Amino acid sequence: MNPNRQKPPQPDRVSPRIGNRVPIQRVALALLVLMLQGCAFAPGSHLSAPWSADEPDPSDQDLPDVVWVHEVGPSTLERGERSTDLAVSDRLQHSAKNYDYVVGAGDVLNITVWGHPELTIPQGSERSAEEAGNWVHSDGTIFYPYVGKVEVAGLRVSEIRELITRRLSEYIEDPQVEVTVAAFRSQKVYVTGAVRKPGTFPITNVPTRLLDAVNAAGGVSELANWRDVTLTRDGREYDLSLRAINELGNPQHNVLLQAGDVVHVARNDDNKVFVLGEVIKPSPVIIKRGGMSLAGALAEAGGLDKMSADASGVFVMRRAPEDAEQAIDLYQLNAKNATALVMADQFRLQPRDIVYVTAAPISRWNRVIQNILPTVRTLYFGALTEDRLREIDD
Repeated sequence: MNPNRQKPPQPDRVSPRIGNRVPIQRVALALLVLMLQGCAFAPGSHLSAPWSADEPDPSDQDLPDVVWVHEVGPSTLERGERSTDLAVSDRLQHSAKNYDYVVGAGDVLNITVWGHPELTIPQGSERSAEEAGNWVHSDGTIFYPYVGKVEVAGLRVSEIRELITRRLSEYIEDPQVEVTVAAFRSQKVYVTGAVRKPGTFPITNVPTRLLDAVNAAGGVSELANWRDVTLTRDGREYDLSLRAINELGNPQHNVLLQAGDVVHVARNDDNKVFVLGEVIKPSPVIIKRGGMSLAGALAEAGGLDKMSADASGVFVMRRAPEDAEQAIDLYQLNAKNATALVMADQFRLQPRDIVYVTAAPISRWNRVIQNILPTVRTLYFGALTEDRLREIDD
């Protein structure tokens, strides 16, 4: 071997690790740029607070026309309290002052002519007044001695007494007649829904109101929504509330019932609000008989998640009334100040409200990082594997 022979020139070799640093750095830089955009790629839904505690005026915010934003405050609380008091149709407002029962087919009358026992059907020890009385036939008539058939359907008791007295006076001098209803069977109201004993209940000579009918049905059950009572009369439905009667003292809801009325007490299953977002237990919450406040709904859901919730972003989304200009009312509570929870306890929720607690900026940033880290690891270990393979080949 010639010792003076020179080795052919070798190409410059660059360490694969060093040579791959540039693309890895570029990838890392690109990922860093994406991460700096942060919350734009945060998973899940998010609501941005339309205003801060220092800037409570939302008039300059760029919000859709269909959404009106309100801050939870004294004026909002007043509106909420008034909205729970339902208006009652004027069609249902009837006074019981001049109420008098009208006899119909199926009723049983008890007619007594004083001084003439032969005209009074004896009841005996084994016969009740209902069994011994005069039954009003399907054609609306009864039969009575001397006077024959008497049309009584559609008449009041006082009118029936005058009619029989006038006809008996042709045979008896100055008859003393007493007429009472022994059994009320012609007129009924129907109570259905979440009551203990649903069924039919007679209309009597004593005025029957909404509470009377519900009490006759055993009262409401544990699953009853006493804010939602429907009265069906002559093919029309009217909304009533037992809460308005018992708690708010509104007598307009305790309407006078008529024959054929159907009273339906709704179940409480669908009377719920939905608590979503950064709470411990996102879930639907059923509104109980005493109502539900915003603070109560948050407590039922376990409270705010201390690690991720933005206390200034507690929202209540509610469908606006049909005659309103907007479609959605959005209420915001800034709970960073603990005293704001007092207002949350006074803010009354309505069925189908959506309570949403938004995430804090740092929590959304962390979620972006958590989503990107698997991709970063994959790219890094892929490049590292390629680097090792090149070293083995060389």
